[in-house]
Amino acid sequence: MPVRDLTIDQPLPDNLEAERLILGAIMSNESAFVQVAGTLTADDFSLEKHKRIFQRMADLHERGEKIDRVTLANELMKQGQLQSVDGLSYLVSLDDGLPQLYNIESYVNIVKEKSLLRRIIKLSQDTINRCLASNEDPKQILGAFEDALIKLGDTQNKSTLASPAQIIAEYEGGINAFLDTSKRIKGISTGFLKFDEMTGGLRGGELFIVAARPAMGKTAFALNVAQHIATNPANPKAVAIFSLEMSKESLLTRMLCAAARVDQQRFRAGYLNADERRSLHEAMYRLVEAPLFIDDTAGTNLMDVHSKVRRLKAEHDLGLVIIDYLQLMQGRGRFENRVQEISSLSRGLKLMSKELDVPFLVLSQLSRAPETRPGDHRPMLSDLRESGSIEQDADLVAFIFREEVYRPDKESLKGIAELILAKQRNGPTGRIKLAFLNRYTKFENLATDTGEDEAPFD
Repeated sequence: MPVRDLTIDQPLPDNLEAERLILGAIMSNESAFVQVAGTLTADDFSLEKHKRIFQRMADLHERGEKIDRVTLANELMKQGQLQSVDGLSYLVSLDDGLPQLYNIESYVNIVKEKSLLRRIIKLSQDTINRCLASNEDPKQILGAFEDALIKLGDTQNKSTLASPAQIIAEYEGGINAFLDTSKRIKGISTGFLKFDEMTGGLRGGELFIVAARPAMGKTAFALNVAQHIATNPANPKAVAIFSLEMSKESLLTRMLCAAARVDQQRFRAGYLNADERRSLHEAMYRLVEAPLFIDDTAGTNLMDVHSKVRRLKAEHDLGLVIIDYLQLMQGRGRFENRVQEISSLSRGLKLMSKELDVPFLVLSQLSRAPETRPGDHRPMLSDLRESGSIEQDADLVAFIFREEVYRPDKESLKGIAELILAKQRNGPTGRIKLAFLNRYTKFENLATDTGEDEAPFD
């Protein structure tokens, strides 16, 4: 059957009267431009001549010149656009019918809403036309649509400025709760005491990047945190794990052996004694009861994560989302290079975390730079692989470093790991020492976890 092209028969949504009143308000009082310019752009106007008039107003304002009929007409004339906006007579008519007391914010909201509807329609129509043409990979079309939709939503979610009085008024419990540190919202505990002390735990809306070279234990660290949160007897919370590298069976095996403190090699080989079998059964019971959810779908993208996490959050008290790991995620759409793609992914995960108010713990690979660096092999922010804007988007960047990997002959280094807080938006940076039990792929607090275990950066 021949494919019929779909066209829109109805006119696109607009409100020309509201557009005209906005331009007229600026003409009669140029200070109104500042109120408008923070929300509207020329593209938000539906009528072409209104777009041109607003753009010329913006040019005058940027140069610090007065905005009135004379200056605006002159600016349009210099651009060869005066006749295209129906001349000086139309500029004069803009403030006709403008009420003495007008609410310009209401006009702006109307124009912005109509603009958003037109953008959604255009995006949908373009996608429909590409689908009907059938000359592209459907995944490519879907990817472009998803990226455009995320960007469209991002441009609309702009918070207004708030005064201290407004912030406190909106704070649950008011000023007394705001000033009472015991009632301030605390993050979710990771189970690692020094990390929780330095960061306040994992908070909703924040993006936590944990990076390391291969075999340093970044997946083990993430799984240890997941287990602690999901099996916390006091307040268990759901944890979603998106594994792009390992199967869900492998992840469950690692969590099971870590929880039971059973050697993974012995478990895989089947050489277990009675005590180990009993420990495994007890650990499995705890894991089966825990709200842990694992997705090992290959080629997961932002929209996959978004839809699954949103659904899980609606059904459970979601405490954490884990991505293992960032460089294996697929960006949808076209990118000039891999750095741009990774930057798009990190930004998308940060926005998703804010929208859903859930902490995201995202694992990342490091470049080979730490291994080639003479002397100190500790990672730095510049070592983030295909970093782009990872460190910019993240609220915290931590590195896992085990010096025993580079100096296996030194006994004093065995079983000691460092969690290096290289960046923290709302707290200190520094180094936290942890115990690493290689047989169980498990991190634990040191037996003597005191302030001496923390070493600030030089």
